[in-house]
Amino acid sequence: MNRPEIHLSFAPELRLLAAPERREGRTALVTDGSSTLGHVIESLGVPLTEVGRLLVDGHERPASHVPGPGESVEVRPVERPQRVPGAPLRFLLDVHLGTLARRLRLLGVDAAYESEDIGDPELAARSAAERRVLLSRDRGLLRRRELWAGAYVYSERPDEQLRDVLGRFAPRLAPWTRCTACNGLLEEADKDAVRERLEHGTRRTYDVFAQCTACERVYWRGAHHAQLEAIVDGALREFGGAAV
Repeated sequence: MNRPEIHLSFAPELRLLAAPERREGRTALVTDGSSTLGHVIESLGVPLTEVGRLLVDGHERPASHVPGPGESVEVRPVERPQRVPGAPLRFLLDVHLGTLARRLRLLGVDAAYESEDIGDPELAARSAAERRVLLSRDRGLLRRRELWAGAYVYSERPDEQLRDVLGRFAPRLAPWTRCTACNGLLEEADKDAVRERLEHGTRRTYDVFAQCTACERVYWRGAHHAQLEAIVDGALREFGGAAV
């Protein structure tokens, strides 16, 4: 029995993820005649988390469509900003994205982070249980069916990673409201109430403090504040939000 041949093209934004022989535009592909379009796309290296509209001979089709002989398939990326329905926008980051997690928290974005490698099944299960968008550079992890939602982080550079996530999901920014260590919420703290947690030089130099309501870590505008403020100001200029 002859297996059907289709013609498939990935949008330029997706070609980095595709198998090398599929990066030059429209190419022929022999399928098994029973696999869904979603399965075919993921077998070529592109997680469905990155896929938007699927056009078959110019008509939109779902990922469950089984392509037939001679069909022409165009794979487009997710539209930006991407809306995640049904829950407040929250993220879960894998073990390799610690810097990105801290920067999202700095901007007031709910970003849970696993500092240890707990394994793909548990990460995917937590994404589903807590309805969090899983951010990862592991394409295999993003193909797990139990994921609630996910997104591939394209860059290895934290600055570019942050811009990618903010541009893709447009989360509400509320800088200086979350603990960068644990993701808990911050509240103003009286200096006398946190005095015992401060070094002598800090007590002498600073008067304004905040404290995490979860882990009780204390924050103040110390030596690294200018660097953090530059990150915050840059994000607010480009993506909007309320300075807090």
